[in-house]
Amino acid sequence: MNVSIDEPNENLRKIKSSNDGSSLNQSSVTKSQRSNIDTSFAEKDNKMKDTSKGSTKKDKPSSDTGRKSIQRSSLGLVGAKKHEKSTKIDADEARNNSVEAGISNPDLGPFLLKQARDAMSSGEHPDKVLHIALRAAKSFENSAGGRPTLDLVLALHLIASLHCSSKQYDEAISMLKHSVNIVVPEQGHDHSLAQFSGYMQLGDIYAILGQIDCSLECYVKGLEVQKKALGQNDPRVGETCRYLAEAYLQAVQFEEAERLCKMALDIHKQKGDLASLEEAADRRLMALICDTKGDYETALEHLVRASMAMMSNGQEAEVASVDCCIGDTYLALGRYDEAVFAYHKALNVFKFTKGENHQSVASVFVRLADLYNRIGKFGDSRIYCEHALQIYKKPLSGASLEEIASGFADIAAIYESMNELEHALKLLQKALKIYNDATGRPSTIAGIEAQIGVLYYISGNYYESYSFFRNAIEKFRACGEIKPGFLATALNQMGLACVHLNKISEATELFKEAKITMEEEYGQYHPDTLGVCSNLAGAYDAMGRLNEAIEMLEYVVGIREELLGTANPDVITEKKRLAVLLKEAGRVRHRKTMSLEDLLHSHSLVTEKSLTVSRSL
Repeated sequence: MNVSIDEPNENLRKIKSSNDGSSLNQSSVTKSQRSNIDTSFAEKDNKMKDTSKGSTKKDKPSSDTGRKSIQRSSLGLVGAKKHEKSTKIDADEARNNSVEAGISNPDLGPFLLKQARDAMSSGEHPDKVLHIALRAAKSFENSAGGRPTLDLVLALHLIASLHCSSKQYDEAISMLKHSVNIVVPEQGHDHSLAQFSGYMQLGDIYAILGQIDCSLECYVKGLEVQKKALGQNDPRVGETCRYLAEAYLQAVQFEEAERLCKMALDIHKQKGDLASLEEAADRRLMALICDTKGDYETALEHLVRASMAMMSNGQEAEVASVDCCIGDTYLALGRYDEAVFAYHKALNVFKFTKGENHQSVASVFVRLADLYNRIGKFGDSRIYCEHALQIYKKPLSGASLEEIASGFADIAAIYESMNELEHALKLLQKALKIYNDATGRPSTIAGIEAQIGVLYYISGNYYESYSFFRNAIEKFRACGEIKPGFLATALNQMGLACVHLNKISEATELFKEAKITMEEEYGQYHPDTLGVCSNLAGAYDAMGRLNEAIEMLEYVVGIREELLGTANPDVITEKKRLAVLLKEAGRVRHRKTMSLEDLLHSHSLVTEKSLTVSRSL
């Protein structure tokens, strides 16, 4: 989010004539000093020439006289050199004092800041612009006597953006932290907005680095500062609410995203900005949030209202994107004919407005391929996948590499569902290469690596599967962006790969961590949690820890019997496994006798807990 703050008029002052005078005085002093040095050497040269002329007319001097004259001349040369050195030192000191005085000039900072901005906009080398911006910041500090000023804050923002362009994120974070700490919002409206801008830029950098919690914290602080400065119902506050809602949606925090998006819609309602383009953007975001939560009917309502608002504002060409979203919602509702109609409507508009080889056209082809794959028309699905790949493999100039990588990943998922694993694997590797070449998005890279690990596992290449899962889990832990449930799933899959590689001890530790994480995230009655417990029991059995394996498997069988009943196929399979282990140990299954009342009460508690878990998902 780019936030610009207009400088006060006083920051646009030009350099006064006094500054020019100081620079002229500096150059004149240097020239006079140089002329003095040259004059002294010229006089000594003339004296030496006169002496040499006189010696030719007179008789040859004695050796003692010659030695004395040589000594005198050498002493004179040494003195001249000492005088020259001291004069140069004095000149350097004068120059440094003059530069220091220039930096302290209150008119120099605004000039340098403007010069840095102009150089940045004209495409100058970042290092050169950074040098000018640093001089501006130094000038602001000196001229204000160390007191924080708005100009200094703006200079720090510019320096931070230059560090970001050079991928020096730590330096940028340091500058922005300093800028938000030195601002005093009570000094005026501009100071508050400068602090707001600093917090938002800081949040953007943390988002690039994958530090989502830090990013959201900075965004929230920025929003609070903006509210105090502009008021609760200012349209700019609504824009920030939408920006934060998008960030929370990407962080899979749907409730907070919905709350912020609703705040933005309420601001439009209070200001009377109904059917505006801004409201249409907010409704599209709200539709996406509702769709992610599974509330497809509400999502469809927001999309239709957004489409109407855009049509009323003459945005017919942009409505095609909304039609794609409407098609997605119809697809989720199982209304396939209406979804096909919406997709083809968007496809025709994209072809007419952007060209047949645009990536927007390819995205519609991917949607149609997914639709036909779901309804079992695999031939049509393959045709649309091929159409999309033709566009993605030969992208137009200026095409978004991130969208191309996302397209490859989506098509790979379709091929995977059709059991064409080689096609899917090649496409995922292409997507991974694009994301690796780009900056940031560690969680996306980790997700693709985990998906590749699954494909290698299905193909029987357990070593490659283990390697990709290990890389994915390392990235998940480092960025801290992924939900714990996703991490637990990856841990479980990596544990299965370890079992096939006879790394039983490592597999056991992975299953243990996955079990703990899933119990905290989903609860102990969730099917995924029970699946990990079953895998852990198998690992204990492979290690010869028979008693622990029996205890874990008895726990799984007992819960599944209560949830699914004794006749369920999964329960029967687990009971057979348990019977084999008990036979090896020479034991019988321990059954806890319960009255009918206790059984009914236990079943009601389990059902209530499972419903609570499913609602929380």
